[in-house]
Amino acid sequence: MPDKSSLTTIGFDADDTLWENEQFFRLSEKHFEALLAPYTDVPDLSDRLLEVEKRNLDLYGFGIKGFTLSLIETALEVTNGDIPSTVLGEILAAGREMLTHPIETLPHVQQTLEQLADRYRLVLITKGDLFDQERKLAQSGLGDFFDAVEIVSNKDKATYERIFSRHGDGPAQSMMIGNSLKSDVVPAIQAGGWGVYIPHGLTWVFEHVDAPVAEPRFREIKHLGELAGLLADID
Repeated sequence: MPDKSSLTTIGFDADDTLWENEQFFRLSEKHFEALLAPYTDVPDLSDRLLEVEKRNLDLYGFGIKGFTLSLIETALEVTNGDIPSTVLGEILAAGREMLTHPIETLPHVQQTLEQLADRYRLVLITKGDLFDQERKLAQSGLGDFFDAVEIVSNKDKATYERIFSRHGDGPAQSMMIGNSLKSDVVPAIQAGGWGVYIPHGLTWVFEHVDAPVAEPRFREIKHLGELAGLLADID
């Protein structure tokens, strides 16, 4: 079993761990489908959009701006370019609305961060567009709880090795908490840390992988309100 007494640093994902995010993408996608309905009869529009998003990740990265560009590209593809500029304008407007949407923090976030801030180094580790993630953090009012903020283009084993060595005592004495098994949990465990999974009702299909249930440093909790109890058990 791993050493249980040396945890000093806790990393938190942001989107759909600290505040709502994916629901706004889903709503925009539904709006997109309605906008395109008069111009295409493609039955698998969501699948086509996902293909375009995956294709563009290396170019645009994660976030609303890349998503909006992928919406426009998908619209042009499925209509063979035969789509009014007014519809493209509405897609752009939907993207702008997402970029200005008020932040809705999830339950137990404020209380949990307050409980942990004096006992651990807290690091926010999020991927996405720099400006948008900075905006959301500022509007959330949670920034003062964190000793460091890392906005990265991707999350993999090397990401956690670097961040937990820079802002903590190395991955072995660190824990990562988030709603994505693929981005938050599995690579943190691969780096040598703890990985705590908090399922969210809406998680992008790109982030789906099997839970590493056989790993001794894997844990799952229902919500952040259960984190203090988990830490008491392993510390």
